[in-house]
Amino acid sequence: MSRPERLLLDTHVWLWLALGTPNRIPAEVLKTLEETARSSGLMVSIISVWELALLVARDTIVLPLPLIDWVAHAVNRPEIKLIGLTQPNTVIDSVNLPGEIQGDPADRFLIATARAHRAALATHDEQIIAYGRAGHVKVLKV
Repeated sequence: MSRPERLLLDTHVWLWLALGTPNRIPAEVLKTLEETARSSGLMVSIISVWELALLVARDTIVLPLPLIDWVAHAVNRPEIKLIGLTQPNTVIDSVNLPGEIQGDPADRFLIATARAHRAALATHDEQIIAYGRAGHVKVLKV
């Protein structure tokens, strides 16, 4: 895939970048993320903040700062564009996605958001990657 003009980060990709663990991302993909960050910015969905809050509440992830402070720092960067669920169609589309897709609400919202913004979804999630291969969403495989 050539460098996408718009790129939405899946929650885990955002975390890897924000926590300074880009070694989890292949070098070629990291270069694409960096180029897109410089040219048009990287989108992070408010759903990723919600998903992160769930992970912290369940002690699945431990952050170096309190959640509210960490999120404020992670989204207050010039290359990050925090996007919300402000359009009813995006929320409705998350329930009516074409083809076969898992039931995870966060993934469904992220896919619907990527589709609404005509963005590629940067993910390591094999189910989303397969959904992208089926032609239902643009994907940047991480």
